[in-house]
Amino acid sequence: MKTILMTGSSTGIGKACALYLDRLGFKVYAGVRKQSDGDNLKEDATKKLTPLILDVTDIKSIQAAASIIEKENNGELSGLVNNAGIGLSGVVEVTPIEEIRKLMEVNVIGLLTVTQIMLPLLRKCSGRIINIGSTSSFIALPGASAYSASKFALRAITDSLRRELKHLGVLSILIAPGAVESEIWEKRKKYKTELRRIIKPEIAEHYKILARFGDRIEEELKKIPALEVAKTVTKALTSSKPKLYYPVGSDAKGAVIASLFPKRLLDWVIMKRISQLANK
Repeated sequence: MKTILMTGSSTGIGKACALYLDRLGFKVYAGVRKQSDGDNLKEDATKKLTPLILDVTDIKSIQAAASIIEKENNGELSGLVNNAGIGLSGVVEVTPIEEIRKLMEVNVIGLLTVTQIMLPLLRKCSGRIINIGSTSSFIALPGASAYSASKFALRAITDSLRRELKHLGVLSILIAPGAVESEIWEKRKKYKTELRRIIKPEIAEHYKILARFGDRIEEELKKIPALEVAKTVTKALTSSKPKLYYPVGSDAKGAVIASLFPKRLLDWVIMKRISQLANK
């Protein structure tokens, strides 16, 4: 039986992946930050699924999770799915630095910490590391500097680990979903509303076209079910010859293609699209 650790399993992609892999017969350790989230997961899962209290910013929490997995599975871990992350961002001038620091701590430092601590278990059975990126791993839109930075970093980490661990038989794979049906959209809406409330009017005026663009694009995005990401994660974990990158959804595939454009052309395309949406 393959043993998988999934971080960020409370909602959205993480929850969908944990439950899907559980139904397929994997032994899933589902990382959650609250006991209530673990209890909710167990209601929809088989008896094999084990919720673990796991905060990726708390090294003791990660070490405790690794100890449990090691004791219960002969020191082996078949797959680590790094999904925990923060999806909030804004234009640099108005985004509180403490929010940026928190985002980087979760999306980048937390991911590296979990990976480092779990690597001895992955190495024992030539396991796989699956990092959940996004369209922002390939294309950085205005108003998402910090978030894009974290997801570009995640792609770089995936590439480096793939080369660093190849001789040990440990694979490192990036999955980049586009817009996914999730609770995150309501969180983003509340975050934007609060951020706009505290911005000085004269500063907000400078960025009003980007604010309209952000609102419009979220309305128009075709969000895919989180189950589609779960199916792709399964492919990455089980394929004999997995791809290096798995974009999921039409917007993600478009972002990968757009990332190959000459930068000045890409800038022109993005600004043209911003103008079109903002003036609708």
